[in-house]
Amino acid sequence: MPSATFHFPKGFLWGTATASHQVEGRNTNNNWYKWEQEGHTTHKSGNASDWWGGRWKEDFDRAAETSQNAHRLSVEWSRIQPAPDRWDEDALERYRSMLRGLRDRGITPMVTLHHFTDPLWLGVLGGWETQAVVPLFEKYARKVVGALKEYCTLWCTINEPNVYALEGYLRGNFPPGKSDLKLSLVVQSNMARAHAAAYRLIHELQPESRVGYALHFRPQESFRPWFPLDRLMRNIKFEAINMAFPSAISTGIMRSPVGRIQVPEVKGTQDFMGLNYYSVDTVAFDLRIPQELFSHSFFPEGSDLADAGMNSNTPEGFFWAIKWAVRTYPALPIIITENGIEDITDRIRPRYLAEHVHAMWRAVNFNWPVKGYFHWSLVDNFEWERGWTQRFGLWAIDIETQKRTRRPSADLYAAICKENGLSSAMVEKYCPEVFEKLFPG
Repeated sequence: MPSATFHFPKGFLWGTATASHQVEGRNTNNNWYKWEQEGHTTHKSGNASDWWGGRWKEDFDRAAETSQNAHRLSVEWSRIQPAPDRWDEDALERYRSMLRGLRDRGITPMVTLHHFTDPLWLGVLGGWETQAVVPLFEKYARKVVGALKEYCTLWCTINEPNVYALEGYLRGNFPPGKSDLKLSLVVQSNMARAHAAAYRLIHELQPESRVGYALHFRPQESFRPWFPLDRLMRNIKFEAINMAFPSAISTGIMRSPVGRIQVPEVKGTQDFMGLNYYSVDTVAFDLRIPQELFSHSFFPEGSDLADAGMNSNTPEGFFWAIKWAVRTYPALPIIITENGIEDITDRIRPRYLAEHVHAMWRAVNFNWPVKGYFHWSLVDNFEWERGWTQRFGLWAIDIETQKRTRRPSADLYAAICKENGLSSAMVEKYCPEVFEKLFPG
């Protein structure tokens, strides 16, 4: 049996990612809390993972004890600015304590300024549908960065603007629950403007900072490559989901299947490419689904599916996603800001993790500039409209008692982080079913 280790470069970031509303609990002043109370979600967030109650301390201990050297978290706009004319200094001090806690444990923080949630007052003012949001977000970013810059130099302005716009303004699964493709593009263009404004002010306040955004990248494949309408729908869906925001940052023109918006001020405003990857979609033409751009997305028969069937274990797509990022932004380093799979029994996660780390190692060995990897997620958390039905954590949470239970994949990830690589011994121990695939011969 072959014995080998796939090592990563010195200084590689190994961490996990979380988001404020999903882990903090008792967030009652934002659009998602209101959305939950209106009955749009499977469950209510409640205490979530109880980080606002102080359990971040024990979870950061878990991260440190398993050799993680980085953590990506978000701050909650509605806590920091509960009203347009008021700042909550106690909330900012709470976040300062969290970042100090990471630093004290030898963990490098990445702070995300916006991860899907908006203050209720912002919605009253029109939210992201109007350019008036841009100076408001800039003001918020200035306050946050001024307060936290002592502990953080790695910033993510906006998480998955494409998902925020598509789910909130086309599919209706996120607040405000609208279905207007052109409006979703307007929302993304305003997010791009806000990102650019925040990018510039962060460098003004902290010249040494590194600033980017996190894109949800979902590769698309044609169900029947020989069928022109499948290929057409695949191409349309790829552009709609993946390309609007990157095209704006690359060229100053946000493009989509329904038009283009000129945003010259956003061109070139990123220091790294933040890439969120989970799985690949197969796309077929379907006239019956206009809200999905007349297409049907699914996983082929025999796919290695997660519990809820929303993601599959497709590491080849991860490699392809990194390749796309390199080609789109050839001069920029890449940070994997999210990657993971929902799996309450930890049946699929070990092989998913091993195969995706191996795909990333292949990319690194092409001298592609991948600098870090944040697994989603450290602990189980509230998964938006799907509530607690999806469990992504390396640690399981009993939401009634808040008891944490370590899953086997936590030990695999700890071994990877400690070794700064993936070894044949790890694969043999935690996911022997993929040993021959990763270590042939």
